[in-house]
Amino acid sequence: MRLGTIILLFLGLAIQGLAQDSAATDLLPGINQHIVDFAAAHLGKKVDCGECWDLAAGALNEAGAKWDGAYGFGSVLDWRKQEILPGDIVQFEGVTTERRIDGRIEQDIYGKHTAIVVVVQERGVYTIAHQNFGNVRKVATTVLRLADVRGGKLIFYRPVPGP
Repeated sequence: MRLGTIILLFLGLAIQGLAQDSAATDLLPGINQHIVDFAAAHLGKKVDCGECWDLAAGALNEAGAKWDGAYGFGSVLDWRKQEILPGDIVQFEGVTTERRIDGRIEQDIYGKHTAIVVVVQERGVYTIAHQNFGNVRKVATTVLRLADVRGGKLIFYRPVPGP
């Protein structure tokens, strides 16, 4: 079994564990929990055409969320002042992140990219689920540290329940 597969399985179990943790579910709005569950159920799979947007769109539609069908994924959050929750959607616009790992600098560049927050590790540190990242069109998770952002714009959205 490849290391990447093992990591995906581990993260999938962690996300599913969060989805089943009754204390965690009581704190999340129901629609956010549906979105986390959707992401967990699709780890390692391609959603629709495999575009990053397709994962968020599929999760929002399945959860019955009210959204504009484009890039208005819900209510805009001010991440500097408001709490980010699992199930919130994050839109990257020209974002660059940089971090030091084992004496070298790793950099990620996101043009226009969409992801789902699946775990809040601590304020400003999130496990996100996304696809079409690193030339992989299947759902995977990575860690987003706001302290690593060097440029661009992040917009967080809180999903809104539909009618």
